[in-house]
Amino acid sequence: MSGLANLHRAPWFWAWVAAFAAFLATWSMSAGGGGGMALAVAALTFASFSVLTGLGQMLVITLGPGNTDLSIPATMTLAGTLSLKLMGGMTATPALVVLAGLLSTIAIGAGVGIANFALIRLLRIPPIIATLSASFLYQSLAIWSNRGLRIKPPQALADFTTARDLLGVPNLAWVALAISAGFWVLLNLSLFGRRVSAIGQNQRAARLAGVAVGRVMGATYVTCAIMAALTGFLLACFSGGAALNMGAEFLLMSIAVTVIGGSSIAGGNSNVPGIWAGALFMYLIVSMLNSYGLGAGVRLLSTGIIIIAIVAVASGRKANA
Repeated sequence: MSGLANLHRAPWFWAWVAAFAAFLATWSMSAGGGGGMALAVAALTFASFSVLTGLGQMLVITLGPGNTDLSIPATMTLAGTLSLKLMGGMTATPALVVLAGLLSTIAIGAGVGIANFALIRLLRIPPIIATLSASFLYQSLAIWSNRGLRIKPPQALADFTTARDLLGVPNLAWVALAISAGFWVLLNLSLFGRRVSAIGQNQRAARLAGVAVGRVMGATYVTCAIMAALTGFLLACFSGGAALNMGAEFLLMSIAVTVIGGSSIAGGNSNVPGIWAGALFMYLIVSMLNSYGLGAGVRLLSTGIIIIAIVAVASGRKANA
């Protein structure tokens, strides 16, 4: 009973309340309150992409102030473009083609993560500047390799990413849920997760306690880049091909879902369940604004105000705690 009584104190609780309220508001404005299942399916599908990028960004932000990966959009574009180009040129069996696409996606993400951390560690460039600068290189590589072509994904992958094969829930949502569970275990039950939190809480103390700060931070940036690459791969398969601007909206979104979900922007505290709440809330808010017929500029302004308000409220509550 005490656990239920203190449920409202959980950092993810109010994010889920907000997501549920946004669902009800959006549902009430769609076809006279009908189409609830269609709205839920759409929310789960598109929120899955935000969850995947948010998980990686959350891991980086947990490292402490100044740690943010701004190369996520470019990494998504690069991975989606190169992996589909590789699979499009293969004549092997469908299973081998899909495996090659996944392995190339992971390799691209790992390469991006290593390059990002090399700039941060070896050249002593602040993470925000390093990842932003590197993103121009990744985007240029994607443009050079794409050359204006839109390569279609293998039919098996296109069918998988758009289907609902289990309990009517989108396959993408199951994939994101499984990866989320893995992240929860990683952050809450593993030595690596404790070390990430320790670095975020006090990097100097963590180093004095014997934590290999450089290795942990490097692994974190690599993981974030792999998550971005995987999201780009799945999004390209879902949308019928890679586009050069496919990751643009996920720069703000990956940070927003992390903060809205209850993770500390100051580092040292992560919150996997809140990532889902933040992702669903953001999708539903945008859908609700679309229902009013607002222009893109008004939607962006409204979304920004909502994010600022939530961050301000969260900061105030922590200050008073």
